[in-house]
Amino acid sequence: MTKQHYNVIIAGAGLSGVGMACHLTMKAPHKSYQIFEGRDAIGGTWDLFRYPGIRSDSDMFTLGYSFRPWTNKQAIADGHTIREYINDTADEYGVRDNIRFNHRIESANWSSEDSRWHVTVKKKGQRKKEVFTCDFFVGCTGYYKYEAGYTPEFPGRENYKGEFIHPQLWPENLDYSNKRIVVIGSGATAVTLIPSLTDKAAHVTMLQRSPSYVASVPKDDIISVQLRKVLPEKVVYRLARARNVALQMGVYNLSKAQPKLMRKLLMKQVEVQVGKDVDMKHFTPRYNPWDERLCAVPNGDLFKALRRGDASVVTDHIDHFTETGIQLKSGEHLEADIVVSATGLDLQLLGNASLSIDDKPVDLGKTVAYRSLMFNDIPNAAMIFGYTNSSWTLKADIGADYICRVLNHMDETGMKQCTPRLHDPNMKTLPFLDFDAGYVQRALTRFPKQGIKAPWRVKQNYFFDLIMLRFSKLNDGVLEFSNPTSSLDTKRAEAASASA
Repeated sequence: MTKQHYNVIIAGAGLSGVGMACHLTMKAPHKSYQIFEGRDAIGGTWDLFRYPGIRSDSDMFTLGYSFRPWTNKQAIADGHTIREYINDTADEYGVRDNIRFNHRIESANWSSEDSRWHVTVKKKGQRKKEVFTCDFFVGCTGYYKYEAGYTPEFPGRENYKGEFIHPQLWPENLDYSNKRIVVIGSGATAVTLIPSLTDKAAHVTMLQRSPSYVASVPKDDIISVQLRKVLPEKVVYRLARARNVALQMGVYNLSKAQPKLMRKLLMKQVEVQVGKDVDMKHFTPRYNPWDERLCAVPNGDLFKALRRGDASVVTDHIDHFTETGIQLKSGEHLEADIVVSATGLDLQLLGNASLSIDDKPVDLGKTVAYRSLMFNDIPNAAMIFGYTNSSWTLKADIGADYICRVLNHMDETGMKQCTPRLHDPNMKTLPFLDFDAGYVQRALTRFPKQGIKAPWRVKQNYFFDLIMLRFSKLNDGVLEFSNPTSSLDTKRAEAASASA
């Protein structure tokens, strides 16, 4: 089988994969790369999710790329607008020509014999598999399974005669006019769906086991709109980006340092928004702010739908499904023509591709993450994983920039390999994600661990990571650069000597 070689192979053509390719184009233009995308389009999450109202839950001045200004007036953008932004970026930097669509990476095996990754890829609709090789492998597949979201086992669901939908697989052209809809869940997806569905539905009910923190945010960035009249676009973008990063980190740090104060502030703004007719028990979480992700409500659209009476909230537990709806443990029955299970994601890493070293399987759940990007004792491999307390792309940008630094350093020093080495095997470890959300807790064993000290600590802090990834020394005593003589090199040398 012929093996085609690239300097870098990237898994995934979503926000992170396209960004990684753009950074290579700018910072390491001499490197050949190829992106393998399992689907038939660019965009990842923003192409997959098509439910009504799909939008960012982070502002686009930080979710956008550092190198390409977001020029739309919307700070909280619609899904199709984000998809267009990613596609336009890919075209501007020539990324599309380096993507193989409908090609899913099934496995990657590091071969010490030739110091390369051997990546097995399967094209959709074909049985035959192809093997490609690369010097460096970068996973940009996000953190969840694209095939299906997480749906709990609901007793009696098989008896339900209405339509049951998970938002991740929203039916095209679904007609929900004059339908009674129950949305199960209280996270970002539910908060987005409910006000959007009220445009045509008879009524929409949010059914939650427990409340989440929600906060009204402006959909448009008025400050940036005004600054564009007098300042260049790039300057406006950088100012907005810096301002919003500081605001995000400030809210997060205050939530951790003064949870009672932040809880009081969040509760007060909700109380003002929902009015006197909505019981605040539906918006009073049992946990502290930022133990789970804070849900953004653009221009208070959810609260407006509640005030109008087009939507309502029920806090209760499901006993079982009936033919016509959901029976709750309190005794109440919710009639529903459509049930939407906004119950979270099924997490996985690297698009569920398996890793091995010299044909020995690697369990990522038993590794420790180095600088939140690489894994101990795994050479020439990285994973882009964004923030849980801020915009994903902030971390993706500086992570891609760091990978380019590493690649250039290896070229300058003539090294083939870079491998993080955990010199203290007894170092205490913690979960990779310090996050209480159910979908995260269910998948922690699939994720690498983090250590209690740098560079093994996952800080979830953009300013810390910016310094660590952009300005720190590459030769830190942990990342080992080497140029091992492979058995293949030895055979070639022996053959050359014999012919001489």
